[in-house]
Amino acid sequence: MTKLSCAIVGLPNVGKSTLFNALTKKGAESSNYPFCTIDPNVGVVDMVDPRLEVLSKISSSQKIIYAPVTFVDVAGLVKGAAQGEGLGNQFLAHIRETNIIVHVVRCFESEDIIHVAGTIDPIDDIETVELELILSDLEMAQNVSTRLQKQLKSNKDLKDVALVLEQVVAHLNDDLPLRTLDLSKEQLELLQPYPFLTQKKVLYLANVSENDLPEMTNQYVERVADHAKKVGAQMLPICAKIESEIAELDADEQLEFLQSVGLEETGLNRLVHTCFDLLGLMTFFTTGEMETRAWTVPKGAVAPEAAGKIHTDIQNGFIRAEVIGYEDMVACGGRAQARQEGKLRAEGRDYPVQDGDVINFLHN
Repeated sequence: MTKLSCAIVGLPNVGKSTLFNALTKKGAESSNYPFCTIDPNVGVVDMVDPRLEVLSKISSSQKIIYAPVTFVDVAGLVKGAAQGEGLGNQFLAHIRETNIIVHVVRCFESEDIIHVAGTIDPIDDIETVELELILSDLEMAQNVSTRLQKQLKSNKDLKDVALVLEQVVAHLNDDLPLRTLDLSKEQLELLQPYPFLTQKKVLYLANVSENDLPEMTNQYVERVADHAKKVGAQMLPICAKIESEIAELDADEQLEFLQSVGLEETGLNRLVHTCFDLLGLMTFFTTGEMETRAWTVPKGAVAPEAAGKIHTDIQNGFIRAEVIGYEDMVACGGRAQARQEGKLRAEGRDYPVQDGDVINFLHN
């Protein structure tokens, strides 16, 4: 299964653990002092999709299985993290294993919650964390490059990757993240074995106070939005404190609470869906009496590739896919009627799966 994992990073006391608690309801320790989070907290969250509930009713399914998203709450980074300050190297290693960086930026003022730098400056905060990621990548790139230069004497096949790493080192030395380095598809493939932090997509999460609801904007948020636009990233405003309160309520109470503060959906739902989109992922569905389930695939995945997410045997023995669009499935009230009305399509190996397809795979 294609797994989506997100590292929640930021300076200490910006609201990371509060956000993580709201996301996962795991009760990670959240306190007003740096390095409260030493080992990373890991939680798996369902990507709630109302379409699954509709399909489940149609199929009278016994259970619903949502697409999972893993969140890793990484301890607050500080200046010097790449050199080991504040146990920084350990924290940076946790980020390497994830797909996307969710960078929580403090966009609220509070006399009760200290700021490590003593003043609220979201762009300075962003640059502090980004520089530590760059320095960590630079150390790794230099080490790998030095090793490859020695191996080149006996293995000329390493020449191409050695040349790309020279570009990487030069770019990082200019204090620039690798996501801004223009590389060809072939060059990017050569770098795949090396999990560079600054190559990962980043989502800036502007954490505001309850006073900024429902618009969720202020002078700090606007600065983060401008920065995100400048570096080609996305920005999402959120109020971690409110989200932690919403997370304690049941579904009906959540809806009532959201309406009372002028919001349409939880920030956590918006966060999960934005991360999904940023990584170019989508979901298709399988449904029956046993279960209705969402499966995650990259956009553009063809039918056998999607079948492989369920089981490699289905991919290897793929014959065809019986596909019904979600809207058609709902309009027809089930697979039998969809077949009768000609809404069920038989698709072959080259079929590009669409978001929301309801699929039954036929295989040997």
